[in-house]
Amino acid sequence: MRFLLTEEQREFVRSLRALLRASDTPAVVRAWESGDHAPGLALWKRLAQAGVLALAVPEEHEGLGLHPVELALALTELGRHAVPGPYVETAAVAVLLANGPAAKEWLPRIAAGEAVVTLADGGYALDADAAEAVFSLAPSPALAPPGGEPYASSDPARRLYRPHPGEPLGVSPERIARARDTARLLTAAQALGVGDALLARTVEYAGQRTQFGAPIGSFQAVKHRLADTLVGLEFARPLLHGAALSAAPADIAAAKATAGEAAYAAARTALQLHGAVGYTQELDLSLWLRKARPLRDAWGTPSQCRARVLAG
Repeated sequence: MRFLLTEEQREFVRSLRALLRASDTPAVVRAWESGDHAPGLALWKRLAQAGVLALAVPEEHEGLGLHPVELALALTELGRHAVPGPYVETAAVAVLLANGPAAKEWLPRIAAGEAVVTLADGGYALDADAAEAVFSLAPSPALAPPGGEPYASSDPARRLYRPHPGEPLGVSPERIARARDTARLLTAAQALGVGDALLARTVEYAGQRTQFGAPIGSFQAVKHRLADTLVGLEFARPLLHGAALSAAPADIAAAKATAGEAAYAAARTALQLHGAVGYTQELDLSLWLRKARPLRDAWGTPSQCRARVLAG
């Protein structure tokens, strides 16, 4: 049995990474958090053209079919580059609507990047101000207009809203469960990418900052801290890929708990080793630091995910 990525999957990741490196994503994030969605939506369109959103849409609706592993790889790259926007939620909506009465209306437009939608689950909807529509799973499936009541977020680039009342949406309980699992899996992938970026930036900084005439990265305590962070992220990676393959709810919950905790640990390491400069908003590091905790808890806190694992 082969557990490595295929060459096609690796090439897909390389192409996405090149696209995102050329997109000045820190500037996109800063515009998004100020309420200027234009750069983020332009990037949304480019990523859709690269096939990212089509990976969640069935072929009969102009998508590429559901490819959970490739979706997880894509969301890891989006997390690595701090890309803002409800990508996780839009992919989950595509899974929610598949084979349903609303599929023909929404799915081709989602695949093409023409429709930005978001999803709530009895709480707050991410980026509802940038979405064309807000879908809800609880207390019952519904479709609401964009916007809503703003809610304070610890990450200004993750803009939260309490959705407006919506119209009932006819979807099966199985589709609701699959949409939740999709959102949980892709949030785990996004968190893993955030953790990777935090670690990479911290390693680079540790090689540049000096104390007592030597780079701090040469100190044994710093090496151990960075190594522990790397082990946590690398332990989460196969769990994520395995969960994408199996699509088992318990596997997805395990991946989410592990990736979320690893990303949050990477954020703590980054903040400690950067020192006071790590607290400044002017430093791009803050764009990733502020994502780690919300992603750890979104679509299932670590305790909720562990309970799901124990339930089998």
